[in-house]
Amino acid sequence: MIQILLTSKGITLNPITSLYYVAPCCLAFLSIPWIFVEYPVLKESSSFHFDFVIFGTNSLCAFALNLAVFLLVGKTSALTMNVAGVVKDWLLIAFSWSVIKDTVTPINLFGYGLAFLGVAYYNHAKLQALKAKEAQKKAQQADEEAGRLLEGREGEGNTKRTESED
Repeated sequence: MIQILLTSKGITLNPITSLYYVAPCCLAFLSIPWIFVEYPVLKESSSFHFDFVIFGTNSLCAFALNLAVFLLVGKTSALTMNVAGVVKDWLLIAFSWSVIKDTVTPINLFGYGLAFLGVAYYNHAKLQALKAKEAQKKAQQADEEAGRLLEGREGEGNTKRTESED
């Protein structure tokens, strides 16, 4: 949806404007379930008190993350965002395995390997498409240049014929 919002025909919104329109909707749709589902449980099970500093820094981080997502999707594509999410997950898993000493099962490794193959294939396909586009562009430029040369030669031939006929 973000990609459609940012790059649709006729309507092009920059990331800040898109965030301006999307953020209030997200707030409304996330606040309603939070008030009825999460807040009562939080109120009963802990001594919940609202901390403006923590809320403010968390909100600033969320705003920065959403802005980065809108910028990335606007400049590339939603698929690139998903691939970047997979790479982020790998980094988080590597960190939790190496620093926190979390366990990684063979099924986890199989899934990470499969995701890695998917990212590698995506990058390969994107590179092939880019090379094909460049080759097509060069061929089109060569055709245009050849056409101009032919027009120039035909123009010279026509002027020589009219001079010799006179």
